[in-house]
Amino acid sequence: KVTVSYAASSALAKQIEAGAPADVFISADRDWMGYLKDRKLVAAGSDFILLGNRLALIAPKDSAVAVAIGKDFPLAAALGDGRLAIGEVNSTPAGRYARAALTSLGVWAQVEGKLAQAENVRAALKLVATGEALLGVVYATDAQAEEAVRVVGEFPEASHPPIVYPAGALAGAAGTGAEKYLAFLRSAAAGRIFAEHGFLVPIPSN
Repeated sequence: KVTVSYAASSALAKQIEAGAPADVFISADRDWMGYLKDRKLVAAGSDFILLGNRLALIAPKDSAVAVAIGKDFPLAAALGDGRLAIGEVNSTPAGRYARAALTSLGVWAQVEGKLAQAENVRAALKLVATGEALLGVVYATDAQAEEAVRVVGEFPEASHPPIVYPAGALAGAAGTGAEKYLAFLRSAAAGRIFAEHGFLVPIPSN
């Protein structure tokens, strides 16, 4: 039996650091896995890159907004007086990926004052799904999971660091079944499930 706790990678890492009971950590970027590894909270040699993802620009399903993502694309004009929902840019991986992509494409300065920053990517997704934000930047898998939004476009892979999900056993997890669970997550059977939900499986290397 697996008990799952969902939250932003930053929040989960801080909880683990504070002593929250956990045996496996799956992060939405390398940085927060590295944060725990630096503190010797990850079992040595247990971590690996499990999955990959893409970054998508989304709008409410009934929205007519259309914009082609590219260098200096007119995102601010598309927003008008509306807000752009993204994860909190100083803590969440989704927010950092979004800022990197928008900066790389030359539009960050235009939209920085139009942001609706959320505590995690699912909260950003909800802002768009409920119409509280005109557009949002989320993972492609989140967009696929929410019927109330549509994908306006995907960001070029070169516009942001690779979106990867490291997984690993936590220190002290020996004997809990953590390694067996992680082995299952790397199996072909699990890979098919991840792929059905839009994740990139497998990714080339660690």
